[in-house]
Amino acid sequence: MTDVPAGRSIATVCLSGTLEDRLDAAARAGFDSVEIFEGDLVASASRPADIRSRAADLGLALALYQPFRDAEGAPPSRFESVRRRFAAKLGLMSELGVPMILICSSVAPDTIDDDGLAAAQLGELAGMAGEHGIRVAYEALAWGRHVSTWQHSWDIVQRAGHPALGLCLDSFHVLSRTSQYADIAGLPGDRVFFLQLADAPRLSMDVLQWSRHHRLFPMQGGFDLPGFTRAVCDSGYRGPLSLEVFNDVFRQADPRRTAVDGMRSLVCLKDAVRAPHGPLAPPPALSGIAFTELAVDGESGPELQRWLDMLGFAHTGQHRSKPVELWEQGKARILLNSGVVRRPGDSGSAAVSAFALESASPAGSARRAGQLLAGPLPRRRAGTEADLTAVAAPDGTQVFFCRTPGSDRGGWLDDFLPCGRPPGGDTGITGVDHLSLAQPYDRFDEAGLFYRSVLGLSNDEAAEYAAPFGLIRALALRDGSGLARLALSVPLLRRGEWAPGVTHPQHITLASSDIERTAAALERAGARLLPIPGNYYDDLAARTDLEPGLLALLRRVGGMYDEDTRGRYLQLFTPVIGSRVFFEVSQRIGGYAGYGTPNAPVRMAAHRALAQYAAGGN
Repeated sequence: MTDVPAGRSIATVCLSGTLEDRLDAAARAGFDSVEIFEGDLVASASRPADIRSRAADLGLALALYQPFRDAEGAPPSRFESVRRRFAAKLGLMSELGVPMILICSSVAPDTIDDDGLAAAQLGELAGMAGEHGIRVAYEALAWGRHVSTWQHSWDIVQRAGHPALGLCLDSFHVLSRTSQYADIAGLPGDRVFFLQLADAPRLSMDVLQWSRHHRLFPMQGGFDLPGFTRAVCDSGYRGPLSLEVFNDVFRQADPRRTAVDGMRSLVCLKDAVRAPHGPLAPPPALSGIAFTELAVDGESGPELQRWLDMLGFAHTGQHRSKPVELWEQGKARILLNSGVVRRPGDSGSAAVSAFALESASPAGSARRAGQLLAGPLPRRRAGTEADLTAVAAPDGTQVFFCRTPGSDRGGWLDDFLPCGRPPGGDTGITGVDHLSLAQPYDRFDEAGLFYRSVLGLSNDEAAEYAAPFGLIRALALRDGSGLARLALSVPLLRRGEWAPGVTHPQHITLASSDIERTAAALERAGARLLPIPGNYYDDLAARTDLEPGLLALLRRVGGMYDEDTRGRYLQLFTPVIGSRVFFEVSQRIGGYAGYGTPNAPVRMAAHRALAQYAAGGN
């Protein structure tokens, strides 16, 4: 089993705010050291000695100062200025109390391609550093002018042969160039001075721009971070696992949340590196969504009641101590909670405030969540009520863990006094297929990591599509059985002032065994479903070989259609209820595995057109 170092570090460049904000956030999240990024110190109003004192008071070691640029391969006429700059940084580091400085491979246009010269100059700088008790970690930038691979940087370090000079290995600079890293395990561990970790999506673009704007925390992108980290640790490296992530979103997000996200990523990474003997409790098996709770008020509540009634749900229970109604049909359970505190301006709105997952071990699910920095939320309950544990997802949605008993009721269902009505069940709706939750712009990658790590879900489908009011990024996740599914979405760019689409839309997708039967029941109930434009059906007829009868049915009821190599998917939608919530009814035919994503832009435009019509617009 790979021996993973215990140290956990984060570069200040990962976080937003002043240097003081970043130090505070790192300490609160549980990091034991930080890398000081030069620009963050230069912009700080605090003197270096004050930063040193503040970090010590927070329990943070200052592990590394970085970066020192364009040092090696310098023409003799320029190397004198390199020495002068370096001497000034060594004095600063002594004041800060930082024991190591990072030198990244030169990108200067006049850099000389001569390994002997580079080794001699780095050796001289290491000698200067050693006199101050400071070590030098040399890093190959993926876009370095002449040194751009870890192998090349190691050759130069060996040639220099100075004990104060070693390697800094950065996962981005290695993995953005190659997937071949196994030889790292053969390095002498005492010559690997520092390890920096960053993930990233696989993109075809200039590597400098990729690095500066699109890095992610480990386990959030497409790199093999567990394998890379395992190779470095197998070399005998014993320094900290340090996060160094340049990301446009992280740089403007709440540093406290970002630091927690970073710490969660390190916990997940350590678990993956040591698999199957990682520190985390295994995620208990999930078997579906037990209930979805909607926060409502005096305006949106009655409207949702009306729609649930038309969809065939029955109001079967009233909570013993809270203003919460239980509505049921088949295995689909929806709670309407009118006791959630509303924010100013939220009158008439509704929102998915919570959902519960069926877990084989609710206590085990809660224990794993706690290990991943998602501790239990405080809850008010009467002594006889079910003790359900909830944790907060990144967007604030409460996630409960429970086990719903069989037909004889019991468990959390006993918290609801019967209303004398049996669960509905004559419209074909059998349960909940999935929940779709739009995420705040700053929290999409955080949400993906949260649901994968805390719940043990896996990425199921990722997509980007052009919606009426901007590009949308979508990610669907599911458990191993396919019974618990979530679909997340976010605008690819932060919205501007003119964005009349539904803000942070959420919808519950109800599974139907027979969508024609469901549509007929809704028609009898007087429901007015979302009207889909005729252009959609004309296009559908042109690009598919749908049977005329099915095409006519879809056109008549406002249905939508998608298919994959395994099956078909039929959809119906309600209007938006309470400004952001709506229902979808879907039927999976055969082994269809998707979420109807190609239809999303048309559906969004239809919701916008219906809202304009209702408001009397053009």
